[in-house]
Amino acid sequence: MERDRSGHDGVDVCVVGAGPVGLTLAIGLRRLGLGVRIVDRAPETKREARALVLWARAREALDALGVGGLLDAHGVELGSVTVHARGRPLGELTTGWARSAFARPLNIEQHVIERLLTGELARLGTRVEWDAEVTDVKVHEDRAEFVLRHGDGRVESGSAPWIVGCEGTRSVVRDRLGIAFEGRRRTGLQVVQGNAVPTWPLDEEPGRGHIFLAPRRALLVFPLPEGGYRFFCFRDDPDPSLGTAPTLDELRDLVAETARMPGLRLAPAPSRWLNRARFSDRIAARLRSGRGLLAGDAAHAWAPVGGHGMNVGVLGAHNLAWKLASVHRGEAGEALLDTYGAEQRLMAQRYVREMRFNFMELPLPPLGHRAFTATVPAALAGTGFQRRLDLRLSDLRRHHRDSPLSVHVPRPGFRDSGARAGDRMPDVPVVPAEPCPGADRPGEAVRLHRLLAYGTWTLVLHAVRADAVTLGALRAACAAVRVPVRLLPVTPAGPAAGGLGDPSELRLVRPDGYVGLVAPLGRVDRLRDYLAALAAGARPGARP
Repeated sequence: MERDRSGHDGVDVCVVGAGPVGLTLAIGLRRLGLGVRIVDRAPETKREARALVLWARAREALDALGVGGLLDAHGVELGSVTVHARGRPLGELTTGWARSAFARPLNIEQHVIERLLTGELARLGTRVEWDAEVTDVKVHEDRAEFVLRHGDGRVESGSAPWIVGCEGTRSVVRDRLGIAFEGRRRTGLQVVQGNAVPTWPLDEEPGRGHIFLAPRRALLVFPLPEGGYRFFCFRDDPDPSLGTAPTLDELRDLVAETARMPGLRLAPAPSRWLNRARFSDRIAARLRSGRGLLAGDAAHAWAPVGGHGMNVGVLGAHNLAWKLASVHRGEAGEALLDTYGAEQRLMAQRYVREMRFNFMELPLPPLGHRAFTATVPAALAGTGFQRRLDLRLSDLRRHHRDSPLSVHVPRPGFRDSGARAGDRMPDVPVVPAEPCPGADRPGEAVRLHRLLAYGTWTLVLHAVRADAVTLGALRAACAAVRVPVRLLPVTPAGPAAGGLGDPSELRLVRPDGYVGLVAPLGRVDRLRDYLAALAAGARPGARP
């Protein structure tokens, strides 16, 4: 069979897989000026509903890539969730406690996300190549070679400086790179889900969801943007051999029994979907092998307890795009890519561990169910519990404090205040000292995240300490390397601005919004060393 060796000029990165993660990565790379080729073995964009929820931190990341408003227009925010057991409500969970422009989770189905992101990527000049399956990958010191089998039978050999596998748990890229997918199958757990319009005695309020707890079952019911609800039932697995999709009648019986609503009726929702699934908890042994990398389900996958799988993948793509662009352009050494793997694997490990204790969604035996539901009313009555749970679900407090990129230089005799190295930079109200993109009118308070730019580092400091000598020393340190850094003196506006820390400190914020360096303003040498190490491919925290 003839092989086409014509190549694709201008391609810097080949992205394999056009799901939410691959599309997010491709958009991020295109925003940063890299040439992207994205291929998918499917004949067209998926029509299955699949994942549903975007949490706050993933919404922030997608907004930084310029698609936040586009997704918001096609979703519905989840404002509250009523928790039920034994046929009665136990209390209510409310969302929106976090300080973020996207504090509430957004219900938007995966196939809609993929369609919207595909369109946005096309507007950036890159179209998805459908019906193109990667069958082999080889990485060399300066490039990655791959073989594509097209739907018309044509076989093509191609190459690019980098290749990223985002094609799911059965990743060919991961297999050809020789990377183990470590973990095991989750037994005793089956997820039955579907989209339907219920006839039931509950009031249907916009943005309200429900959780029904029963022995060996947990039923989550979330509103869909186009009408109806997504029903997720995490249950035991009495017949592991049963693999066919559930019928609408099976879903109705399961929902009616769990919610104690014998008269319940279900009709198909405008977005039809019925699914039965079982899962494994697996994480790739590493996320990089030379010029080949992994992201999304190719890198990590677990049962959808908590609904964070797609979100963690999107955050990983947001983390990877700027690092890959920086290395490819020669602004930073290749060790920067290894920090992506270290950070993303640690985040996945934490989720796998934590989701095993999510008793609000995991099916519990009768005794455990009785004990847990007895504690729920008191817990939901406390604002402290509500806030902690909401912040945990939002991913806004997820951090990279253990990353090689996170360096915190203490001030002798002072207690640490504000965001630590590795934390997400708080989205607090500030007044920029100088005109800059994101601030419409001089002297007006704006959210700090509006002033951050994806693709550049931002050096945030208090304007009250930004005298000419200090600014001159900081600019000189930043100008000594190719790493793009923008100085941002600001004045806190409001009581929530404590995240900026003490005025005697500086915070170097990464392009993805996490703090890389915290140091006293007087320690310009630490800023210089940090940037020099980054450019040279060394560990920024290491000292000679």
